[in-house]
Amino acid sequence: MDTQVFTISDGADCSAVLSPYGARLMQLWAPGRGGVLADIVLGHDDVQGYLDHPGTYFGATCGRYANRIAGGRFDWPGGVVQLDCNEGVNHLHGGARGFDKRVWQVLRADARGVTFGLHSPDGEMGFPGDLDVEARYEFTGPARLQIEMTARAAADTVVNLVNHAYFNMAGQGSGVVDSQLLQIDADRYLPVDAALLPLGAPADVAGTPFDFRELRELDADVPAGGFDHNFCLNGGVGPAVVAVDPVSGRGLRLFTNQPGVQLYTGSYLPEGLPGKAGAVTGARAGFTLETQVWPDGPNHADYPSAVVVAGGVYRHEMEFAFFVAD
Repeated sequence: MDTQVFTISDGADCSAVLSPYGARLMQLWAPGRGGVLADIVLGHDDVQGYLDHPGTYFGATCGRYANRIAGGRFDWPGGVVQLDCNEGVNHLHGGARGFDKRVWQVLRADARGVTFGLHSPDGEMGFPGDLDVEARYEFTGPARLQIEMTARAAADTVVNLVNHAYFNMAGQGSGVVDSQLLQIDADRYLPVDAALLPLGAPADVAGTPFDFRELRELDADVPAGGFDHNFCLNGGVGPAVVAVDPVSGRGLRLFTNQPGVQLYTGSYLPEGLPGKAGAVTGARAGFTLETQVWPDGPNHADYPSAVVVAGGVYRHEMEFAFFVAD
């Protein structure tokens, strides 16, 4: 196992630590009030920690199709595609040997950015067609981190890559995120069944716990089981998500070109999970902001398409702009 890690920075306060194992974000440092820095993503001190605790997906690039596909199967020209089923009878985050469990190549690296590359052969975890994937992390300016995921398809296939970082804006190891503030630019979300699979058409967030159109505390109104849902983004020019820790003032604005974002508040994280620098994490210690195509997309013709045709390029852009609230 390659345990090499890379540190990149914006040349000022913000920095990140990356690993080729899962093209993974291991640390992300951002300032709060008084310039106090904190590492705002959950994880482990070294690569071995991620090997020992693979089920969290901490900081990983997940694919070929992240999130869930019902029954691990979908109709495809020439017949039904059957994928690896690694969450009961369903497919999750690319299967038992998804991209998060692969050692990626380091294609380019400098002080501000690293590009990781991966080849996924035809039939891997059941997916059709060869696929060449890149994930690039780069500080594009002061307090601005861009994550760009691209995939080039040799044959028609489906692609949905996500970055699976868990955020705690107070700093990893700072306890639960219940009182942190979140805003999501989404008028609709996808209701789910007991297996966390979409029931069908989007529903309005108005009058529900899923209304984050104004900045509010995460625990102000919580559905049974917590949040693990796709929000159908409105797609405006402003940020898709804003997150703030009201105590430290540490905040981020997330911009993306994707049609959805999965908010997961870590309800199923195991208690006593070792974190970084002696921290112990557990349920609700962080939340994900997985920008994405909608879950189970290949089985819903009316959802945004995840199909990438032969010779086509999938391009997924995320940009985090860090700030300190008054």
